[in-house]
Amino acid sequence: MGLGRGVLLLAVLGASWATGAALRVGDVHLSQAYHLVILSLLAIGLYGSTRDIDFAQLWRNRTTVFLALTVGVLAKVAFIAAVMWVLYPEPASLVLGVAVAQIDPLAVAAAQRRRRLSESAKAVLNAWAAFDDPVTVLLTVYLSTFALSLGGDTAGAPESTLLTDLLLNIAFAVVAFAAWWLSRRGGLSAWLARGGVAAGAGQVAVAVVVLGYAALGVSQSLLLGIALIGLFFRPYLAWQRTAAGIVTGALLVATAALGLVLAATSELITPWLVGKGVVLGIAAYLAQILAGTVLSRGRGRFDRLYLALSQQNGLTAIVLALVLEPDFPGAVAVIALAIVVTNVLYGAGGAVIGRLERRAEPDPEPVTVVTARPGPFPELAPPEPETGR
Repeated sequence: MGLGRGVLLLAVLGASWATGAALRVGDVHLSQAYHLVILSLLAIGLYGSTRDIDFAQLWRNRTTVFLALTVGVLAKVAFIAAVMWVLYPEPASLVLGVAVAQIDPLAVAAAQRRRRLSESAKAVLNAWAAFDDPVTVLLTVYLSTFALSLGGDTAGAPESTLLTDLLLNIAFAVVAFAAWWLSRRGGLSAWLARGGVAAGAGQVAVAVVVLGYAALGVSQSLLLGIALIGLFFRPYLAWQRTAAGIVTGALLVATAALGLVLAATSELITPWLVGKGVVLGIAAYLAQILAGTVLSRGRGRFDRLYLALSQQNGLTAIVLALVLEPDFPGAVAVIALAIVVTNVLYGAGGAVIGRLERRAEPDPEPVTVVTARPGPFPELAPPEPETGR
């Protein structure tokens, strides 16, 4: 997270907290409207994380990406939950770790400007940050149910199973993909992309239909399906800045909501909760170091450093904190502090890498690592030959 963005978010958080305290907002986080707004913010964040994936690089690094999204995410969640359970043996400890186990896509986007980060490592980071959000969202839902059952509360348990939810999410995305594919086959997409007054009106109409379909997905909590739609339905060129602005706006709204809930639950904030938030943030950062170190075996020095020190939390972690608060009082305070801790550690890690970069001899070009190391780490493509004109 850049310094300017961090200061802005802290300012929004402080202002909303002060406003909530002055207005005595009460149990705003227990209302149905609050639940719908939070799910909408989560859907925006999930779509925003998948809409810019480079498929060519994703395919070249498919093995490493697959392991990062399965073994890597699960290992991080298990590590954080284990640390929290040992120090705080209570059901909520199993869930809090999932909320901060993902990597913030905006932080990863900022890391792409590092000249010593190879294209291969960029692809892995992009895909990891894009897809660990929906994975952790699903894990949060079902680990929450498990944790509540440990505490004797089964009222919030979902009626559907994980397999049923996965099938519903996939079906939701398949319907959208079929409509997208038919529009391309029929030439509608090409006509809309050309521009002009009529095409512009058509783009607006498409946006209205897509937003309506997304609203249906949000109402049914089909958030993974919305993330999958981001893989093929991309904003039109003229709408890309608007799409990026919507994601940033969602982050600001989520931060403001975080401040309101903190104001409503300020009596729950104790030194014990503060310590828990610090431990959670440190555990999340250490989990990324462990997972990133394993998944970057055989890569160049700076690729290994970037993958190991890339943990930073953003929109998804904030929204998951808001999702968990009604069932786990105090979750917002703990996760909010953990987000601050991980972001501070991320900044410190970036400073260390920057110092090492300045001390290293300059390379003529960014390095694309090719290694003959056996095993699944990493899945790399050889450099493409140059062609003359």
